Amino acid sequence: MPVLNLYFLAFEILVLVLFLACLQNAWQRGSWVVWQLLSGVLFGLLLEWATIQQLDAYEYGRFLVMLGPVPVVVGVAWGTIIYSVRSFSDRTSLPEWARPVLDGLMALNIDLSIDAIAIRLGMWDWGKGLDYQYFGVPYNNFWAWFWVVFSFSASLRLLSKLPNFWGRWFSPAGAIICGTTGVLITNELITNIPNDLIHYATIAAVLGSALLLILALHPEFPVQSQAAFVFLVPLGFHAYFLIAGLVSGVILNPPFLLVVSIVMSIVALGLHRDALNYWYRSNRESKTEKASN
Repeated sequence: MPVLNLYFLAFEILVLVLFLACLQNAWQRGSWVVWQLLSGVLFGLLLEWATIQQLDAYEYGRFLVMLGPVPVVVGVAWGTIIYSVRSFSDRTSLPEWARPVLDGLMALNIDLSIDAIAIRLGMWDWGKGLDYQYFGVPYNNFWAWFWVVFSFSASLRLLSKLPNFWGRWFSPAGAIICGTTGVLITNELITNIPNDLIHYATIAAVLGSALLLILALHPEFPVQSQAAFVFLVPLGFHAYFLIAGLVSGVILNPPFLLVVSIVMSIVALGLHRDALNYWYRSNRESKTEKASN
C-alpha cells in the first residue's frame, strides 16, 4: 500500500476547496454554467490522458484518487483554473476575440510558479532530471499550458454563440472536442520541429506575441464585478506552492525558483489588487453594519 504523501493530500484538498468555490458561483449563475465548469474538468482529464498517450513525456506520482495514469485532482485543477481565468477576462474591456489570449497568459503565470516546484515534490516527473531546460521542466510545457487554456476557452466562447439550446448545452461538449484536438495538434507541431533554434524561437514568439498583444490593448479591469473565487484560485495555487516549497526546502534548489515564485505571485496580486481591496472593504463594512444592528 503506497505511503500517504501529505504534500499531495494538501494539494488535493486545496483544489477541492477552490473547485467548490467555483461551483458555488456557477450554481448561482445557472445549471448551464455548472456544465461549463464540469466540462473544463472533463477536458482536463481527457487532455492529460491523450497527451500522455501521444507523447509519453511525463508521468504522475501516486495521488489519492487516480483515473488510470492521471490524478483526478489534475483534471479538477484544469477546470478550476480555466473557469476562474475566463470569469476574470469576461469582465475586462478586452474584445472577446482577445480574451482567450489573456486566459492562456494568466494560466501560464500560475504554471511558472508551480511546475518546477511540483516536480521536486514528486507530483509529476518529466524524466529529464532537475537541470533540464527550465530547472527540470521542458520549455514545451509552457507552450502547452498556453494552448491548453486558449484552445478550450476560444472554442467555448465561439460555440456559445450558437442559438438557444445549442449555445448553452452543446458548446461545452464541443469545446472538449475542439480544445483537445487543438492541444494535440499544437503538441504535434512543436515536438516535430527538429531544429532547436527554430523550436525555441517558435515558443518564444508565440508567448511573447500573446503578451505584447494584451499589453497593446490596454485592458481595464472593473473591480465591483469580480467574485472572490476569481482571485482565490490563482492566489491559492501561488500560496500553496510557495509555502510547500519553503517547508520542504525544494524551492531553494536553486534559489532562483523562490524569486520566480515571488515575482509571479506579485504579478497575480497586481492583477487582482483592486478586486481584493474592494472585497476586503465590502466584507469589513458588512461586518460593521451587522455589529451595529
